[in-house]
Amino acid sequence: MPGPSTVEPSEVQHRITFSDVQGVDEAKGELEEIVAFLKEPKQFMEIGGKLPKGILLFGPPGTGKTHLARAVAGEAGVPFFHMAASEFDELFVGVGARRVRELFAAAKKMAPCIVFIDELDAVGSKRNSRDQTHARQTLNQLLVELDGFSSSEGVILIAATNTPESLDKALTRPGRFDRHVSVPLPDVRGRMRILEVHSKTVSISRDVDMHIIARGTPGFSGADLANLVNQAALKASKEGAKAIRMGDLEWAKDRIIMGAERRTAVITESSKRLTAYHEGGHTLVAMYSSGAMPLHKVTIIPRQGALGLTVQLPETDKYTHTKRELLARIDVCMGGRAAEELIYGPDEITTGASNDLEKATDIAREMIMSFGMSEKFGPVSLVTEATAGQGGSIMSSLSPEGRKAVEAEVKQMLEASYSRAFNLLKSRIVELHRLVDALVEHETLGLDDIKVVVGGGKIKKWDDDHSGQSGTEKSHVVRIPDNVPPSSAPARI
Repeated sequence: MPGPSTVEPSEVQHRITFSDVQGVDEAKGELEEIVAFLKEPKQFMEIGGKLPKGILLFGPPGTGKTHLARAVAGEAGVPFFHMAASEFDELFVGVGARRVRELFAAAKKMAPCIVFIDELDAVGSKRNSRDQTHARQTLNQLLVELDGFSSSEGVILIAATNTPESLDKALTRPGRFDRHVSVPLPDVRGRMRILEVHSKTVSISRDVDMHIIARGTPGFSGADLANLVNQAALKASKEGAKAIRMGDLEWAKDRIIMGAERRTAVITESSKRLTAYHEGGHTLVAMYSSGAMPLHKVTIIPRQGALGLTVQLPETDKYTHTKRELLARIDVCMGGRAAEELIYGPDEITTGASNDLEKATDIAREMIMSFGMSEKFGPVSLVTEATAGQGGSIMSSLSPEGRKAVEAEVKQMLEASYSRAFNLLKSRIVELHRLVDALVEHETLGLDDIKVVVGGGKIKKWDDDHSGQSGTEKSHVVRIPDNVPPSSAPARI
């Protein structure tokens, strides 16, 4: 059995405050009263109010939960105990429970202080009667310790998890972790402030517009944005630049969204032109379909197993989707296969549309079964509480007749979408040929270049020093006329 260990506060090289944490204003607001209590506990105790014993921070990975906990300790100027939940348990039975006791005993001696437990679900997952007794000892000891101290002692317990639904209910009941603070992915304003924070530690060129980068990175967490700035800095250093340029940030963003370029891949001229028609079909359908997400760029440079990519980025953050937008997504997915059939004939279509068809089928099935957007089924949800989150088991829960009816409706919806995409491309066949010629020549086209090409104009060729970025590509997310606000996640076709 290992000997006793000493639990000490974490040593921080430089103190982190709320000014170092951006993009999560609501979460910071929830934690400000904790800071006030740690600074002036008497103010709260005079009235008789009690602060929560435990605060649970939950949200996607990389959103800054650990950073927030450190900022609370930094703002209040109190000791900070940091321990990962997985550190409690070892090979020896009972070690986890003992370490929990040691942690709380050390925290009480140094109160007021912050105790932070990262990845709480490692020890706090829901208990099961089939679990071994020793496997539940750590959680049971944590529950006992939470009952054994009061908030007036000045010990604030903060925990973080990515999966709050997996935690045991005894852990999240009132009197234990009774305050739940969501730390979501940042919106466009939050991403702008996060980029500004990370840009303070590097040299930034005057031509850099962080607002454009923020608009072009929907769905990015704070960790993703930090990685973006770091990759841009490494590229600029490799090329001998004195500061990070706009092209470096665009290169890093494209690398994260679309993957690394495979410029050494051997692609025949005929395969390259076929890929250009496929991506050109996606592009034109995205341009001229009402409700489609605005285009960002199109490339036929192979990336991550794909021979080409058409990237769409939203103009604003949005959390609901209209039927028109969802149908437009399906149309865009069908655009690649429709272009292949239009140019090469029905017998020469390729396997390149497999991922497009999978995405389109998923969207159509969701519209019918979850969103009530089918004329045949009407405003009915076929997803029950028992089948929610179980994926394919939802279909298996239906009767044979129900499954047959759903699949028939999905097929009808996809065939109608394919017909719309095919007819649109047929009516704009000249623009498709123009776009393909430009793609074969330049390989990557930004939105401004696409507009010039389909209008019959010529674009100026750029060299590889700009990493595939057109000199005309200044505003990367420009709304196409008649489009409605897009969804909050980038689309890769």
